[in-house]
Amino acid sequence: MILSASPKSFVWYELMTTDMNAAEAFYRAVVGWDARNWGEPGTYTLMSVGDTMVAGLMPLPAEVSAAGGRPGWLGYIGVEDVDAATDGLVQAGGTVYRAPSDIPEVGRFSVVADPQGAVFMLFTPLGGDRPPAPAGTPGHIGWHELHAVDWQEAFDFYAGQFGWTKAGAIDIGPMGTYQLFAAGHAPIGGMMNKVDAMPMPAWIYYFNVAEADAAAARVTEQGGSVLVGPHQVPGGSWILQCMDPQGALFALVAPSR
Repeated sequence: MILSASPKSFVWYELMTTDMNAAEAFYRAVVGWDARNWGEPGTYTLMSVGDTMVAGLMPLPAEVSAAGGRPGWLGYIGVEDVDAATDGLVQAGGTVYRAPSDIPEVGRFSVVADPQGAVFMLFTPLGGDRPPAPAGTPGHIGWHELHAVDWQEAFDFYAGQFGWTKAGAIDIGPMGTYQLFAAGHAPIGGMMNKVDAMPMPAWIYYFNVAEADAAAARVTEQGGSVLVGPHQVPGGSWILQCMDPQGALFALVAPSR
């Protein structure tokens, strides 16, 4: 069932990491973000492009680490009612890792996973939705990519929960199909079956940068690793998939090499 008459998209991004200071320095250098503390020092850092907040950094919770969790990026999907959306997700076969909770003066959220295990957040902001930045704006998130066990079943789940629609498909040879999806008009991401080397399904988020080669150099200079790319994708953009010094996966997308 579709829980909303209008499609829902990602509205926030958050890195859980084992070294807040090092992660802040890394992403400032690689993506060009500014940073400032929110709350007590060392508890949460807001990353911004100019005056626009785009992501947050926080310590990896002890209970997550104890359960085998590693540093990683999570995306928040905006919904009108977190409690109703969380209930709907469970009815569709998803999992709840943290029941709906309030963030004072910010909004209400839950931590969930789709039926195949990819983790994300549900979020209802107190201030309402912010308009998205123009496509390709440096420092903003430009693409959302799901690596699933079965992308077709995954698409049906997200379409039912958030109103997403198919937006073309690309044949990627032995790796199968890369299915683009939209939350309204233009595509916002793609889905594919994960490679065997990826231990479990996951979302990977692509940050916009100006040039792929220069960004790749910044990643390695700052102690990260470039795992894939840079290579050109249909449409002309250049992408690279990376790992930060603490082990969190992320990706970069640029209009030129």
